[in-house]
Amino acid sequence: MNHFALTIVGRDRAGIVSQVTKILFDLGCNIADSSCSILGGQFAMILILGHPELTDRDSFGDAFKPLEDSDLSVALRVLKPGGEIRSNIFGDICMISVYGSDKPGIVYRVAQVLGEKNINITDLNTKLVGSDERPVYVMVIEAVLPENVAEEDVDGWLTPIREDLQVDITVRTIPTVEL
Repeated sequence: MNHFALTIVGRDRAGIVSQVTKILFDLGCNIADSSCSILGGQFAMILILGHPELTDRDSFGDAFKPLEDSDLSVALRVLKPGGEIRSNIFGDICMISVYGSDKPGIVYRVAQVLGEKNINITDLNTKLVGSDERPVYVMVIEAVLPENVAEEDVDGWLTPIREDLQVDITVRTIPTVEL
């Protein structure tokens, strides 16, 4: 099976997911993993695809032309074998929520501490909510804690940022569920 990373970006509108997945279905692609979101009014989607016969960008032909014709940017990258189905990340999952007034440096300061402590960020979302008069910056991080790192450790490491930036930071681990 050959694997690819497909990225779609463009002004948000209804029907993009349907348009993209119809093309992939018609090609016979298997969607191994995907994520999509609205970022500042732009729709952003990334998918990990598998196909037994398609080998490179040229083998997809003009399949993505309808997307490009509807003002979507399309990028396709061939993945090297290994790790394309699921990541080999082990450890407790931790959710970190940050709420506060919007100011530069919130993402960097939190990410810097996590990186220094060898905590792998596996998902990060930010949004500006509230009103024009009272905007509230919201950041939610999913991270994987290394062995011997506890929720309380992370909370303590983020305390200086909490106090310096005057934001609310909540740290909680997610119990592992075995099915």
